[in-house]
Order: sequence, then C-alpha cells, then structure tokens
Amino acid sequence: MFLAFAALVASGAVYAVHSLLQPGPSRKAHKPRPSADNGTAPTAVPQPHSNTALSPNGARGPQPLEALSLAGTREEERALNRRLAVSASVMGLTALGYLAFPWLFLVTVPSLIYLTLPHLRDGYKELTEQHRVGAEVFTALSVYAMLACGYFFLTSVLYVVFLLSQKLVYKTRDHSERSLFDIFGELPRSVWVQHGEVEVEVPIETVQVGDRIVVRAGEAIPVDGIIAAGFASIDQRMLTGESQPAEKGPGDPVFAATVVLSGKIAVHVEKVAGDTVVAQIQEILRSTIDYRSSLQLRGEVIADRTVLPTLALSGITLPLLGPDSAIAVLMVYFGYDMRILAPLSVLNFLHLASQEGILVKDGRALEALEQVDTVVFDKTGTLTQDQPHVADVHPCAPYTADEVLAYAASVEYRQTHPIARAIQHAAAQHQLPLQPIEDTAYELGYGLKAQVATQLVRVGSARFMELEGVKLPADMQEQQRSCHARGAALVFVAIDHEFGGAIELHATIRPEAKRLIEDLHQRHLTLCIISGDHAEPTQQLARELGIEHYFADVLPEDKADLIAQLQQAGKKVCFIGDGINDAIALKRADVSISLRGASTIAMDTAQIVLLDESLHQLLPLFRLADALDTNMKVNFALTIIPSVVTLCGIYFLQFGIFPAAMMASLGFGLGLGNAMLPRLRQSQSLDRAKEEPHLQ
Repeated sequence: MFLAFAALVASGAVYAVHSLLQPGPSRKAHKPRPSADNGTAPTAVPQPHSNTALSPNGARGPQPLEALSLAGTREEERALNRRLAVSASVMGLTALGYLAFPWLFLVTVPSLIYLTLPHLRDGYKELTEQHRVGAEVFTALSVYAMLACGYFFLTSVLYVVFLLSQKLVYKTRDHSERSLFDIFGELPRSVWVQHGEVEVEVPIETVQVGDRIVVRAGEAIPVDGIIAAGFASIDQRMLTGESQPAEKGPGDPVFAATVVLSGKIAVHVEKVAGDTVVAQIQEILRSTIDYRSSLQLRGEVIADRTVLPTLALSGITLPLLGPDSAIAVLMVYFGYDMRILAPLSVLNFLHLASQEGILVKDGRALEALEQVDTVVFDKTGTLTQDQPHVADVHPCAPYTADEVLAYAASVEYRQTHPIARAIQHAAAQHQLPLQPIEDTAYELGYGLKAQVATQLVRVGSARFMELEGVKLPADMQEQQRSCHARGAALVFVAIDHEFGGAIELHATIRPEAKRLIEDLHQRHLTLCIISGDHAEPTQQLARELGIEHYFADVLPEDKADLIAQLQQAGKKVCFIGDGINDAIALKRADVSISLRGASTIAMDTAQIVLLDESLHQLLPLFRLADALDTNMKVNFALTIIPSVVTLCGIYFLQFGIFPAAMMASLGFGLGLGNAMLPRLRQSQSLDRAKEEPHLQ
C-alpha cells in the first residue's frame, strides 16, 4: 500500500513540475518602437550596385540578444536532467525489486549509494567547514540511515523529489533571464556596411571593429561606435532613462540597441556583439538574479534550528521503540518539504507576475512587499509620462498663437520624439492645418529647420536659436527663467530669422496615477514624492494627486539618505524610480521597483520591473505579494500539522516507518497541491476566457 501511495505522490510531483515547466502562452509582445521618415527611411530594395547578403540561416529579421549567452545554464540543466532520468529509473527498478525481482537490488542499491554521495559530501562540509549541524548533516544522516535499514524505495522517491526541486531552480533562472533579455528588445540580423560609395548588406555576426555601418531612421543601432558622418535624433531611454532623444553628430558615441528616430548616420564600429555596453549590462543583470524568497530563507533557519532536537529525539527513540520508530521520527523533520514547496510556490508566483507584465528578479521582494507600509515615488518619469503636453503658447507679434503652433507642428510632422508628439497633438486638438515641408535639416544643439511654403522655420532650444543667429526678446528670456523655476520647458520658433514665439511644455501626469494613489491609500500606505525639481512643481503634483509628503530639490546622492531616514523611523520602504540618479535609493530600499524603458542602471538595481512602462501593474503586484504570503503560510501549516500528528502516532500508536512515510507523503501532497493552486486557478481562468466567445 505504501509503495502505491508513494509512487502516486512521486508521479504527481513529476506531473506537476512537468506541467509547470511547459512553455505557456507568451507574454504580450511589447509595442514596437516608432519609426520616423525623414526622406532617408530604409527600404526593402537594396542600394544600387550593392550585394545583398543573407544571414547564415538565410533569414532576415530580428536576432534576440539572449543568443549571446545561456550556454552554461543549458549544460547545467542537461546534467541535472541526466541525473533525474537515472534516479527515476533507479526508483522504478527498486519498486520492481520489492514486487517481483529481488536480484535487481544488486544494481539499485549501489546506484542509490552513488547518487546520494553528494548529500554525504555536503553534510561533511557543513560539519567540518561551517562547524555546525544543519540541514545538510541531517539529510546525509537520514538518507544513509534509511539505506542501512533497507528502505531503498523510500530513499529513491525522496531523491527524485530532491532533483525535481533542483530542476525548478534552474527553470526559474532561465525564465527570468529570458524576461530580462526581452527588456532590451532585439538587434537586426543584418546591417549595411559602407565600402566607399557602395553599401553592402551583411550578417551582423560578420561585422568587425573598424567597419563603417549605415543606420537610418527607425532602425536599432547594432554596435557601439562613433558617428563618422550624418546627424540623427536617437532614443537612448533604455540606457539613460531620458525621455528626450539625444541629438548626435560626427564624433559623438552611439550604443547598441538604441534607436535612430530621425536622420541617417554612418557609424565607425568600436565594439560588437558581446563587447557592447548592452551585452555587459546583461551580464550584470544575470549576476544579480536571486530566486530565494525570504519566507523560504526563514523556513531554512527554522529547519536548521530543529535539526539537533529532531536528531536527539530520534536517538532517544532508538533504544525505546527500535530503529523503525527512530527513522520515523526523522521523517517528522518538515524542513525538507519546505525546501521543495517554497521554491515551487515562488516559481508559480513569478510566472503569474510575468503574465501580468511584471518581472520579479528576486523572489524575496514579493514577500517583503507584503510588509511595506511606505511607498516613495520618484517624480520625473515615474508619476509623470515621458511625453509632456502643451500648456501655453507665447506668440511674438505679428504672429498669433495658432500660427506659431502650426509652424512648429509642420516642421515636427515627421518626428517621433516626445516633444514633437506633444506639439503635433496640440495642433490636432486645435484643428490647425499643417503645410508640407521641404529640405528638413538636423543641427547640433537640439533643433531642426525646414522650408515651410516660402518661409524658413526653425524649431528648437535657446542654444539652437543662438547658433542660428536668432535673438530672443528680453520678455521671452524672462519667461524662460520663470518656466524653468516651475519645472516647465520652452520650445522656441523662428520664422525667416525673426523670433516667432515659444511653446510652453509641462510634464504630463500619468493617467493611471490618481486612481492608483487612491487604491494605495485604501491599503493604508504612507505615500511620498522625492524629486530633484523645484518645490513649486513638486508641491503642485503632490497636491493634485493627494500625496501627503514630498521632498523637493533633492540631490541624487541625498535620495538614499531620505530612504534611510524613513527606515530608521521604523518604516518598510518601497521606492519606485526610473533614472540613473535613483540607483542608490533603489539599492537602499526594502523593495525597489522600476519601469521598463527606464535607465538600464535603474532596471539593473531594481528587484522588480513593470514591463508595460506604466504604473498599472503596481496594485496587482501588491495583491500577488499578499497571495504569496498566504500561500507560503499554508505550505508551512500543511507540513507542520502532519509532523505533529506523526509524532503523536509514533509514541502513542507505535507508528513505524510506513505510516510515518504515508503521513509525510500526505503532507507533501497537500503542500504540492497548495503550491500549484495559483497556477491551476490561472489555467481555469484562461479556459473560461476561451469558452466565453463560444457561449455568446
């Protein structure tokens, strides 16, 4: 009976893990980066007199950055798979030995001893190097006590389950590494290399340092290098976190995976493939991944503390009730189950988080989030959107506000950066007609000029106007100082060398922010804003969102000090930021959250990344943390209750090894079901969603 029950539990564990590790529906694809057309947009037709080269597999298209690595993980997993296959075979042969073929023990017993030698080695290291009797020593003693007493099948079952738990660790690491790679998008398979006046399309892997490649509007830069010719507006958000694109020209550095929004550049290659900044960042990200939850760690501490009492109790039981009862007492040790169920629960919730568009790099963050009582937001890029909005237009006679806005929108018509989109949106709201443009030129100093009908129109910063010889009126200079004090920005417009006016841009509050703040208040959380901006715009934002505390004019190095002050006051702090200057504060907080599209150092440091580039998933994240905490507590209860019942049975009902093993298996089976429950509920929800269209 026990053999059948144990086999059922083991097969159930195998099935659960197998179903868990099957590739589920892929997360919704991120929206593609916008492309721009400035008259030099790429085309599918090769350049004249060029030789078109295919990639080695004959295909064109994106090449995932994850191809740069993961080989080491794959080899470790293959080795683990081999051990799992061998141990499962030994388990089956051991069962057959008990049932009909005793001679099989001549094969299975030496195999079991060989397979369990790592436990003996780990226990010896723990005893001699760490000078303590912990879980590893207990496991080694238990395994070899069972083997010495002839409980071969039980040993084989436990070893299979142990290897399954190890398999989960590797699959967890693989899952989150793939999610990390998705953050950086994709590089092209082929690029255009310039040879004299001819451009030749070649596979990306053939590009070498010293080559000169051509990148057009809408394309990702595939290498690190220096611009040799041309001007371009480049989206570098994934590296710097800055929403405003960088205007770059000859001599400026560019980096792989950044995107050319407008213009055309020739790049002198300095670093390729695994040597690029993005590849180095990915290596940093891999080294920061940690999948052990703090409840799991707490369970391990409890398990270690109960090792000596359990061994002592087993030792006392040995002369009183015999070896069967003594080994049965060893099975009361519940730390073993928690070492399996905890990572299984964490993996399930990491999967649920990824389905919600949330990348959890450290499982401990979910448990810590449940204890958070203070949420601190960085202002710029977190509570506000990348794209600003037009708050006002300041015309200069003889031009009207509508004329200034229409001229600017016409020049910015083909641009895709946030400021251009804000101006275009404002013109559309005012239903202003746009005129066709000719001879658009991109200049250093963040500005551009174009021929609009018969007039030359310049749009850009004060520096750009100065470079173009356009003088700003005194009142407009004062307006610029006033806007700067209020955290606003001005874009200047000149028509035919005369100043035409300025467009005032304000930060746009995220549309989801107000509702989110209300929901967080309902959770009785204290909310704060930290900002490097002046007090006036920070206070205005806090008042509008209903946030009671704010800190303005905060230097980057002081953000972490403010977090530390809150912690010293007894607060558990969650910090949400997206900039390079937020990295230290993210590291200091109890839980750190960033947004996809933020600076890479922020995403590197943060324990959690919201992949939809908004705050929509923050409240679901808190709910997941609550659910994980409940799930882990139920796991603990389901392992401790059978242990107590088993102890009572050993001393009052003379339970031996088989009843104790059945109770332990029952507790593990219930825990396994509880750990798998979130995944089961998700599958049922998906099935109902699929059936609803057919029922309507």
